[in-house]
Amino acid sequence: MTQNMAVKLLSADYPLHELMLVRSVVAVVILLLVFLLLEGGLGVVRTNKLSVHLLRGLGVVIASIAYYMGLASMSLAETQSIFFVAPLLITVFSAFFLKEHVGIRRWTAAVAGLAGVVIIMQPGNELFRLACLFPLIAALAYALVNVSTRALGQTEKAATMTIYVQGAFVMVFSTISLTLGDGRYANGHPSVDFLLRAWVTPSASDLLLMGGLGCSTAIAVYLLFQGYRLAEASLIAPFEYIGIPLAIFWGIVVFKDYPDPTVWLGISLIVGAGLYTSYRESIHRRKRAFAESIPENR
Repeated sequence: MTQNMAVKLLSADYPLHELMLVRSVVAVVILLLVFLLLEGGLGVVRTNKLSVHLLRGLGVVIASIAYYMGLASMSLAETQSIFFVAPLLITVFSAFFLKEHVGIRRWTAAVAGLAGVVIIMQPGNELFRLACLFPLIAALAYALVNVSTRALGQTEKAATMTIYVQGAFVMVFSTISLTLGDGRYANGHPSVDFLLRAWVTPSASDLLLMGGLGCSTAIAVYLLFQGYRLAEASLIAPFEYIGIPLAIFWGIVVFKDYPDPTVWLGISLIVGAGLYTSYRESIHRRKRAFAESIPENR
């Protein structure tokens, strides 16, 4: 969340493609020099699931573009809260695409979380902003990526998954910088301008901050993937919700953005529904584990 705050802070002066390209290049260097060596050297890059890695990386890139385009026009708290409908969407997609059983309680939680998103977005109200759709698109892409690659961590190392994701960032944002990075498509909208603004030569202090973003990205993404590899998703997922109070904190301290009562209500519904969904998932996992541990001939 500190990284999202820094990106929003830099968004007034630099385009998204520049920030993401510098961040990703630094992240790849850190991964090559540190984490790949910890997990067996460059051999970790070899995989027989290249297409899955590339599709997953593209999905993460789309989620990031949408998220940060929303962040350029919205507060940290609003953007992060809408994005955290992703775990609820994962529950919905798991039922439809993976044919997993989802009980009435988790369906109710999913509906409650989506209601929280609607409350924050306030469609039909004069305060409604189309920018609210960006973090929703980001949540959708993030959820689809997680559903389609649920089993990837069973066979692939965290460093392997991380290097391909960051490689996808480098390829996509270098292409955007080379083809659209002259600013000719900027139209005055904060979100669009953030993505398509012309490349700006950064100051030494800002370049150092961008490099710091790259270092923190390499470490954070590696640890996140490692956590999901070594522990059940239902155990790890609730910890991600610490991002919302951090978003509120940074939004107030740095940007003087105070959520109004309506936003607080939406945040409460989304967080409550997400935590309840994770709780129900942990119960189902324990039941399945218990059932599988009992010999069939008993």
